[in-house]
Amino acid sequence: MPRYVAFLRAVNVGGRVVKMDRLRALFEELKLRRVETVIASGNVVFDAGSGDAAALERRIERHLERALGYEVATFVRTPSELAAVAGHEPFPQLDRLEAGRDLWIGFLRAPPAADVERAVLALETDVDRFRVTGRELYWRRLVRNMESLRLGARLERVLGAPMTMRNVTTVRRLAERAPVP
Repeated sequence: MPRYVAFLRAVNVGGRVVKMDRLRALFEELKLRRVETVIASGNVVFDAGSGDAAALERRIERHLERALGYEVATFVRTPSELAAVAGHEPFPQLDRLEAGRDLWIGFLRAPPAADVERAVLALETDVDRFRVTGRELYWRRLVRNMESLRLGARLERVLGAPMTMRNVTTVRRLAERAPVP
């Protein structure tokens, strides 16, 4: 049975609290196997009989919306896709160890069009850098401040599509939980 990782948007933010045992049970109701949640931010590792990640996304979204009463955008990746994301170095010219830098990964459903990618890159500042690789948006925040946080909402508007963000540390931990077979 293939292994997958789902990244859920709008779980345990903005007053929408879902206990991880409840989230696990909701995935099990879909007949998904070996379900584990990782960190309370909507990360679920599971096995599924289907080999169609897009169909799994839609199925999970419909089920969660019925059960929770609100839309939960879902982004599913295979172990090999996640390993590639976790191992990608989108900013090789920046020192990985310099204090105050932070790498975030935005998961999208589809690669953005070239004009949308250019619009995202136009949002770069002295402290925020972006790279788009396939269905992922890499965001290097050189400082931690409120201006960078506000930029997240602007990114999604420019993309014109839902996205969910995770810190690279979380992504790497998930990749370890769902190793490439």
